[in-house]
This record gives sequence, C-alpha cells and structure tokens, in this order.
Amino acid sequence: MSTKDYLEKDYYKVLGVSKTATKDEIRSSYRKLARENHPDANRDDPKAEDRFKEISEAYNVLSDENRRKEYDEARSMFGGSYRPGGGTGPGGFDMSDIFGQGGGGGGGAPGGERLSDIFGGLFGNRSRSGQATRSRRGADIETETTLNFREAADGVTRSFQLTSEAPCVTCKGTGARVGSAPRMCPKCSGTGHENTNLGGFSLSEPCSECKGRGLVVDDPCPTCTGSGRGKSTRTIQTRIPGGVSDGQRIRIKAKGAPGENGGPAGDLYIVVHVKDHPVFGRNGDNVTITVPVSFPEAALGADVRVPTLSGFPVTVKVPPGTQNGRTLRVRGKGATRKDGTIGDMLVTFEVKVPQALNDDAREALEKFRAATSDYDPRDGLEARAKGA
Repeated sequence: MSTKDYLEKDYYKVLGVSKTATKDEIRSSYRKLARENHPDANRDDPKAEDRFKEISEAYNVLSDENRRKEYDEARSMFGGSYRPGGGTGPGGFDMSDIFGQGGGGGGGAPGGERLSDIFGGLFGNRSRSGQATRSRRGADIETETTLNFREAADGVTRSFQLTSEAPCVTCKGTGARVGSAPRMCPKCSGTGHENTNLGGFSLSEPCSECKGRGLVVDDPCPTCTGSGRGKSTRTIQTRIPGGVSDGQRIRIKAKGAPGENGGPAGDLYIVVHVKDHPVFGRNGDNVTITVPVSFPEAALGADVRVPTLSGFPVTVKVPPGTQNGRTLRVRGKGATRKDGTIGDMLVTFEVKVPQALNDDAREALEKFRAATSDYDPRDGLEARAKGA
C-alpha cells in the first residue's frame, strides 16, 4: 500500500473514535467492530472481508503509540511520509490467531481461500508464525534553532547537540550485567506478546512478564537497571534549507534516536525561529522592501538605489507619475526556493512629503498647484460613495 493511500485514510473514522481517543477506547471499538465484521460471521456479505481488513489495519496503527504519532504527523503535514510496517508496539494483535480460529476450515474465506493468505502481508513486522520481531524504531527527536533573516532566506549549516535514548554503553543494550545474558521469557516464549481469547479470535497484547521485550533479565545491568537503554549525546551538522519561514518544522530523516535490535533510527524535527529584519520582509519566496521617495521623484521619475539581502544595492527606475504604494519587481533578489532557484524582491514605493518648507519650496509648490488646478484627485469620490 502506498504512502498516498495511508495519508488519505482516516483510521479514526474507520474505528468510529475521536482523534483524542484513549488506548482503551480504541481497543474497545476495535473489538466490537471486529466481531461484527469478521468474514466468518458474515459469509453472505462479500464486503465484510474488506471492512474487516480496513478495521484491522486502522487498529494496528492507532494502537501503537509511535505509529499513531507518525500517522497523525504525516496527515497534519500533508506530505510528511508515514512508513507502514514499522515496529509493533503495545496493543498490536496476532493475525495468525485471528485467522486460525474462524469457523469452517480453520478461518477459511469464501471460496476456500484462507484469510491468513489474504491478509498475511498486511502487517510487515510479524512472521508467518505470528511472532513479533523485537526490532524497534528509534524515537523522534525535536529541537529548535534561531536564524537571522538572511540565514533563513539563503540557507545555513548548523550544528546541533542532541541527547536521546540509545543502547546502554555498559551492557550494549542487553539489559544484563556484563558477563551474563538475558534469557527467553518463559511466559511468551520470546514473542513479547500474550494472547487473550475474545471468542472467535484472539487479541495479542504485551507480555506482562517481560513487558514486550521477549527477554527476562535475572542479573540487571547496574547502569540501566535492566532496561538496556541509556542516554546518548552527539553532535550533528545539518543544512537548513533556504526559504524557511518562522515557525516552520523541518524533518531530517534518520537523525533521531537510534533503533533497538536493528530497528531504524527515528527522525529529527527542527523548529525554526526567524528574527525580524529592520528593512526587509518576506512574502513566500519573495523578499519585500518599502523604499521612501520624494514627491518630485514620484511625479517626475527617478533612478533610486535600493539595498538587497546580498549587501550590494541595485538601481531601480521609478516611473514618472508613480503613485504611493506602487510595487515593482526586481528579479532574482529574493529568498532561495526549494528547487534552488531564487525568488524576487518586491519594491514598494512610499511617497514622503516634507513636514517643513522654506519660502522657495513653498513658492514653487504654489506655482505647481496653480499649474495643475484642472486636476482633481478626488474626482468622482462622492458619487462612488453614494453608489455603494
């Protein structure tokens, strides 16, 4: 199933629960719907099989804390990737038990086909015997950084010191004291799960003896007290792409906490804060700037020097008769886009009028007013107001 399929599916709606539903609410709803839609209980309904598959798929994601978090983040970001088939967490269920206890032919589907064959590839982290692999994806890490305006527009390489869970350095992740080793959990035979019979099928939950690890430690490591996990601090360098905006959350794949027992590393999320600039602003990939011009420059036209982010000013031609607030575009002087091209700079002109005039300036303006007396900038204003 493709990432697009997962992003478009509303698992909460499938199970009939809210996005804030607790694990118990999700489990209760799943049990009810699974009983009602099990193919062996609906042999005359050809659509029951698809409904049961969809319900099981939804529960497998929402019952696992890490996978539920990834699913929620992927849907909220509209393009973040959700990876189905990651490590099974608390609340996962044993598909082999469900398919092995149906009525007639050991869970056979209509037409004699076993349901385990139909659904066997749905959850990628279980073997054909139903035993869960004990590899676990590492946790995601979130950090933040503050950039100045130019760094955000152009991009910058930053160093981050990250602290996260990792295999204990003393016991190398086994949880056992050096010189000893953990043993297979006798209660779950190393699967990490125990089954609860729900009448017609079983629900697999974390083993109460080993807490889902599949191993029991008799002589725990003194550093991690048997958990096999410790704290790791490392420094990484990563590139913050140009064009980021204030508050944007950037995902760096596989730079989060290390996985457990061969599982993949989690992801690093960087929340970016961007300082304001006293002159420049942002409009998407474009940089904005407001440039004051005098009344004669706006009326007669002029060439004015305009600063840019690079530090090298450009000359912009102000057309004669430029009105206050007019915006011109300067190509290639904006922020870096995702494809590596550069946005533009939007230059908005603000006509400034001197607050004090000397006699010569006043006399010149009086002559200008007399020469342009036939021009009324408010012509038709009252008529338009009444018409509105």
